[in-house]
Amino acid sequence: MYSFKVTISISLLLSFLLNAFHARPLKGDLHSRDFSGKATWYNTGLGACGQTDNDNESIVALSYTQYGSGSNCGKKIIIKNPENGNSVTAKVVDKCPGCEYGSLDLSPAAFKNLGKLDTGVLK
Repeated sequence: MYSFKVTISISLLLSFLLNAFHARPLKGDLHSRDFSGKATWYNTGLGACGQTDNDNESIVALSYTQYGSGSNCGKKIIIKNPENGNSVTAKVVDKCPGCEYGSLDLSPAAFKNLGKLDTGVLK
């Protein structure tokens, strides 16, 4: 299995949002922070934000702690793999109870923008 270090860049709409990721604003005066962690992928469906998504959408599940009460639902984050320079913008739609703080679970479409699905985990 290949090992990659994944640096996660997130555009934040609120200054208190996700206090650890490097937030690179997508527009306006958004606050930004950096986080590092593992990235995995999962087959999508009904997410914690209450909508049903599919594997072809660029979506992401945050760690249980960072998901919080769901205030991050619908927010767009930028996720970057520094090993190959690839990045993807994904929408927060779910929580990942098994993810450590800073780690993410991605849809297959989002993960494929960062690396190969058969890699399984990007570090």
